Amino acid sequence: MSADEERLDWIRLARTSGIGPVSFFQLLARYRTATAALEVLPAIAGRSRRAQPLAPPSRSEASAELKATERYGARIVLSTDPDYPPLLRDVAPPPPILTLLGKAGLAARPTVAIVGARNASAAGRKIARDMAAELGRNGFTVVSGLALGIDGEAHAASLETGTVAVLGGAIDHVYPTQHQRLYAEIAASGLIVSESPFGYRAKAQDFPRRNRIITGMSHGVVVIEAAERSGSLISARMAGEQGREVMAVPGSPLDPRAAGTNGLLHQGATLVRHAGDVLDVLSLLDRRGVAAPAQRRFDFEPAGPDPDDSELARVREALSPHPMPLDEISRAAGLAVSRCAAVLLELELAGEATTLPGGLAALAF
Repeated sequence: MSADEERLDWIRLARTSGIGPVSFFQLLARYRTATAALEVLPAIAGRSRRAQPLAPPSRSEASAELKATERYGARIVLSTDPDYPPLLRDVAPPPPILTLLGKAGLAARPTVAIVGARNASAAGRKIARDMAAELGRNGFTVVSGLALGIDGEAHAASLETGTVAVLGGAIDHVYPTQHQRLYAEIAASGLIVSESPFGYRAKAQDFPRRNRIITGMSHGVVVIEAAERSGSLISARMAGEQGREVMAVPGSPLDPRAAGTNGLLHQGATLVRHAGDVLDVLSLLDRRGVAAPAQRRFDFEPAGPDPDDSELARVREALSPHPMPLDEISRAAGLAVSRCAAVLLELELAGEATTLPGGLAALAF
């Protein structure tokens, strides 16, 4: 097996519908290589209750994606590659593959995310511009999601100093279309990142994954204007789960665009008014090893024999629609945590369970 073939198989496994980052790395831990994991998928699919069977793309399809990506001027990187964003690599688990367009080195610098409302006020837009520009002048790469409003202002203000745009769709799908020019400017001088396959158009369910990458790439996240049911609040929650610093700019209690940010402050987020406050917060964080991160393995232990019917039934019974920590599920099922993880992998691949970042699992719907 050549290194190129194993690389293609890594991409094929990552692109298999129904296999998320948790299952991907569990399969690697269990079968050691992506090639070996792909070889057992037909047997797993035979036991599956899924409406759609596990069907990885062929090597020719994976090779075609690689070539299309390269023709576009971008490249696909594995989570083990040296130019994979270092902070994101440390998220458990990271996206197995990413597509990068532009200067990958920007992600290895100190990074801070700025996110917020699409229908931002003039004041919110000015805060985002001033903050992003000043953070850039102080050596920070600004990360955001290329959305209208706060995201766009943060990107535009940090073009000269370094900005990263994370997309919900493919690297070649510019959304929103109003940001075609901004996208081109970031591609020329910054970095564009996507977890989606080439040619894919984003759907609503893809944006939480995008938000997880934004926060995972950043030391801290600043939220500027967010309504009570805002995607920016999902970013803040994910940032907290990833151990990132969550900061919020306060707003008027009379402005619904400030309801989410004021709520974050009430829950314990750090209040910031301008870039100086953000720099004060970030100066207290440990940024050692960002430029040259240590390689790490994930904490999934190799499993023993395939789970038997009794183990599958016990874990299935312990699951609920509400995501629960793995140790609680293993306790209810009467299994060791490592064995419970192996059973959950089998249930997820069969379409009966969903494993989530942060060591959570739930019944699948």
